[in-house]
Amino acid sequence: MTSPSDSRPEADPASTRSALERLLHAAPMPASRAAWAAALALFALALVLRLWGLGSIHELIFDETYYVKDGYTLVHNGVEMNWPDDPDAAFEAGDVDSYEDSGAYVVHPSVGKWVIGLGMLALGGDNPWGWRISVALLGALSVLMLARIGRRLFRSTGLGLIAGGLLAIDGLHLTHSRTSLLDLVLMFFVLAAFGALLIDRDQFRQRLAEATARVITTGERLSPWGAAGGWRPWRLSAGVLLGLACSVKWSGLYVLAVFGIMTVLWDWWARRRVREKRWLVGGLVRDAIPAFFAMVGTALVTYVASWAGWFASDKGYFRHWAEENGHAGGSPILNALRSLWHYHQEAYAFHVGLDSEHTYQASPFGWLLQIRPTNFYYRSYDYGEAGCQVAKCGAQILSVGNPLIWWLGAIAVLVAVVLGLVWRDGRAWAALSGIIGGYLPWFLYLDRTIFTFYAVVFEPWLILCLVYVMGLIIGPRDGDRERRLAGTLFVGSVLTLIVLVSAFFWPIWTGQTIPLEQWRWRMWLPSWP
Repeated sequence: MTSPSDSRPEADPASTRSALERLLHAAPMPASRAAWAAALALFALALVLRLWGLGSIHELIFDETYYVKDGYTLVHNGVEMNWPDDPDAAFEAGDVDSYEDSGAYVVHPSVGKWVIGLGMLALGGDNPWGWRISVALLGALSVLMLARIGRRLFRSTGLGLIAGGLLAIDGLHLTHSRTSLLDLVLMFFVLAAFGALLIDRDQFRQRLAEATARVITTGERLSPWGAAGGWRPWRLSAGVLLGLACSVKWSGLYVLAVFGIMTVLWDWWARRRVREKRWLVGGLVRDAIPAFFAMVGTALVTYVASWAGWFASDKGYFRHWAEENGHAGGSPILNALRSLWHYHQEAYAFHVGLDSEHTYQASPFGWLLQIRPTNFYYRSYDYGEAGCQVAKCGAQILSVGNPLIWWLGAIAVLVAVVLGLVWRDGRAWAALSGIIGGYLPWFLYLDRTIFTFYAVVFEPWLILCLVYVMGLIIGPRDGDRERRLAGTLFVGSVLTLIVLVSAFFWPIWTGQTIPLEQWRWRMWLPSWP
């Protein structure tokens, strides 16, 4: 039997109290009305930038040709439906019900398209606002989330607002927010899951510190496995959100794996910090195993549930594959699952075999530097057309990030890696987690047709890395005042320049008609046009 002394934290009480103080110092900052007011003002700015002229282009832009029409048929039929040849012109003209009476073969799950479809339920499928409103709202909400996440991660309202502000004015995020593709929806659920895990981390640390303090002050006996983690609803919420992410695109699986490892490492670190003797085994029993079921199990249930429309429909593609291939007398439930599994096998084969040439395909080696951005829309006009007042004009939506944000962010990622290794700084690794899960896996598919615009999924973490470095430049609150002043002035100057660059690029992020010469001024790299 374990004695009371065996279950207590090891080392002397003074050392353990010091560890408790450091652990509690990592808890979130107290709630602040001023901080919330500033974050909501930032949300309002992001909303204005995303809603301004949202319906001005009455055409299906880039891959909207797939996802808008799929979203429309999903909310009306429960599954994606086939369309006649060349349906876009009719759809754009308001003939939104010309789809055929058969399910379509699609290679992405349905949640992202459900989100797009809900906007059309609210505002109409014959309205460009209806096509794009849902994604625009999620884009603005993600700015608010990042501001709050940055505040919690860095324990600084100012740094949180900088993070949200950079996301609000960056071109990659802005163009995605104004275009109904799946990648921003995926980013939204992944970012929300990260925020949920941050809240779970802080609440767990608080409970762990309180339990350890009771042991020190009262001699209360702990289990040999250490303090109990308690009920963790935010971890379950993260599982649901990551299940929804996987239900938008399968690339959410990599983020699920990375975030699952991250949350367990956070728990182990906290137990070791309060000097639990069996922190490794206790963390495995108390935290890691339950975390697997809370996150992976919940994500799996959520993912399967996202196919409810397909299960309920007789028109879904491959819906009755099992009955048509040797299982006619089998259980309806098992047959549905067999058919769904076959569907996934076919879709996976499509994804890994996709290697057709595309004008805007781009290697992930160049994503951080925005070497080859994706053109979503371009029209050329002569004098007198579409408000053109010179011989030649152009109107473009180029999905390119603010060069200063991305180029400085790429440097900040390297700095975060170095400091994460040298200083063992958990803030650096948290800022890198979304890049590890959302970016690095693409290097496994260099032979596939992939695009720079996929980078929007991990963009919030690139910005967190940049803000992390800015925080180091500014210095700690209790540091030398002159150094903080110099650091603040330097960071403020960089932020001012970033805002000016975003203002300069605004026309080619929003499809405005500008003289061709001015368009050329904005093509900073020869690989952009």
